[in-house]
Amino acid sequence: MTAPPPRAPAISFIFVSLTLAIVGMGLLIPVLPQLIVQMRGGGMTEGSHAYGAIVSVYALMQFIGSPILGSLSDRFGRRRIILIATAGSAIDYVIMAIAPSLSWLVVARIIAGFTAGIMATSNAYIVDVTPPEKRAGAFGLLGAAFAIGFIIGPALGGYLGSIDLRLPFWVAAGCSAANWLFGFFVLPESLKPENRREFSWKRANPVGALLALKRFPAVLSLAESFFILVFAQMMLFSTWALYTAHRYNWDTKQVGFSLMFSGLVSGAVQALLVKKLVPKLGETRAVVFGMCVSCLAQICYGFANEGWMIYVIILVGSVAGISGPSLQSYITHHVPANEQGAVQGVFSGLQSLAGIPAPFIATWSFGWAISPERSFKLPGIAFFEAAALVIVALFLATRTFRRFGHGGAAKPA
Repeated sequence: MTAPPPRAPAISFIFVSLTLAIVGMGLLIPVLPQLIVQMRGGGMTEGSHAYGAIVSVYALMQFIGSPILGSLSDRFGRRRIILIATAGSAIDYVIMAIAPSLSWLVVARIIAGFTAGIMATSNAYIVDVTPPEKRAGAFGLLGAAFAIGFIIGPALGGYLGSIDLRLPFWVAAGCSAANWLFGFFVLPESLKPENRREFSWKRANPVGALLALKRFPAVLSLAESFFILVFAQMMLFSTWALYTAHRYNWDTKQVGFSLMFSGLVSGAVQALLVKKLVPKLGETRAVVFGMCVSCLAQICYGFANEGWMIYVIILVGSVAGISGPSLQSYITHHVPANEQGAVQGVFSGLQSLAGIPAPFIATWSFGWAISPERSFKLPGIAFFEAAALVIVALFLATRTFRRFGHGGAAKPA
């Protein structure tokens, strides 16, 4: 008997893998801030500061690990790195489920941060199997996987957290274990042998990887805008559960439901609107339009004084989701096939770098704005700060597009 032919790499495989990973992450969002506040004690202000510090530790380790994993994926293939990332997540969730103190949570976040390579590797996987003209739609599909994970994860996490704050961590560990089994037995390799290259520590360390972008001027120029935009997004994510609990008295169920709703509408945008709007607008216009919508949404979040308003803002603001896939697609036009993993690793590292100070600034701003010492409370301060950052990112992106145009072949400088 002849062995069956190996499965051909396809977007559907990475879609399933990424969805399982995001479900695991989403499970923790409604409950992790509550668990840290409970462990830390001292009220919402002190707990928010501890939460910001732990989120920043994760981001720091991700900044260090992402370019290493990205370069390793260019050498050994995407599948192995996805398996490493999911194994790290499973270990992280188990440690957090049994953690007796904040120091245990820090250890868990160190492990998870260093091995958090699934997003960058998934982006590189898409580039491996998708022609350039279809990449925006493919990245939109990954965005839909992200949204589906956030439909299921936060809602389930909020419900399980209302039973026991530790239960979502065990379920998240189960999701990671299932994802690892899927990757080991089902997920095919996408990187062809001829597109692999030798591993280099010069490219793999965060600073060296960023400096290597100098060979791709358009990508390096856009990296500034990407960093600031992610910085703004991290400020929103870092304070969402704290902000809604403080301002609207939402419990874990309500926080989880709001995130589920956000995932639902975002998934619709990524799966349906991206492939229709981006070809009509073009990648650069789609990025600019999405950033404008994001800025307005951030301001509205900060001013919303009733909980129901959040859902209206989510519904309208979700259109901003067309900017991410368009930005990713634009970047791939300027990078050769054998360096896509490294470049995606750099941008994942930039995302992590933004995640180091952003939670600190957002949670400290939030804690300062709601402190009893303040005569005038401004709980939405982090959203206003994020809106200002989006404006800066928009300016830098438009400057890049004017200089380098709408895409083109990937040629090093």
